[in-house]
Amino acid sequence: MPPKASPAQKKAITKATAKQRMLKQLICSSAPEEALRYHGYKQIAGVDEVGRGALFGPVVAAAVILPKTVNALAKAGLKDSKQLTREERESLDRRIRRVAVAISIAEVDAETIDRINIYQATRLAMLNAVLGLPIPPDHLIIDAMRLDHPCAQTKLFYGDALCLSIAAASVVAKVHRDALMRDLDLTHPQYGLASHKGYATPEHRRALTQHGPTPLHRQSFAPVRASDPNAPANIDELPDMEELLFEAEDLEVVESGEAWL
Repeated sequence: MPPKASPAQKKAITKATAKQRMLKQLICSSAPEEALRYHGYKQIAGVDEVGRGALFGPVVAAAVILPKTVNALAKAGLKDSKQLTREERESLDRRIRRVAVAISIAEVDAETIDRINIYQATRLAMLNAVLGLPIPPDHLIIDAMRLDHPCAQTKLFYGDALCLSIAAASVVAKVHRDALMRDLDLTHPQYGLASHKGYATPEHRRALTQHGPTPLHRQSFAPVRASDPNAPANIDELPDMEELLFEAEDLEVVESGEAWL
């Protein structure tokens, strides 16, 4: 039986569930790329991140340049990685890697996140992913963010649910980070990383309370800082709590209501 959520958690879970239902109504297509190609852009890179709200491990970003024809990916169900099962993501990851013009993945570790804050670390991971592309892009489509890069850019809200290039980056980044979390679970089995991937689930919080944080935990995040009796009293960086607690992969809607995974 999953632990019961508090009233505050239930309210936030309901909000997260409503958002996921809304996102499922959106259609992920190549329309943004086609519009940019009409204006002369050719090497269009979709950029996205995963792990921004996690308490453990790096934030990971991917940049993907897809070919002009992406009908096979669309028919295969490519969309926001959070709306896909693990099996679907891994299958799509293989398809994306077979057809992509270019792919790059970048990580920013927990120590850097603590030093420069999660927002700047996310931007850095995205920038490094773009810089790592073997083919220079002439336009970036980014999920709700802009980067310090001279390339022309389009900031697209809910981009991973609307744009196939961003969705491809979302899938590639998530498959990469999830595999990393499963590997790190072998080194730190007491935290349950293989199941929650470092997010702030009740299981992870209980493990933090019982065992304390590791060097790979983000010490500037409030739940981690609170679990360390030797940590300074001040908290330098507070990540968005809705993102911390209610990432889609951490929640499940069941017939009797909402429950924690």
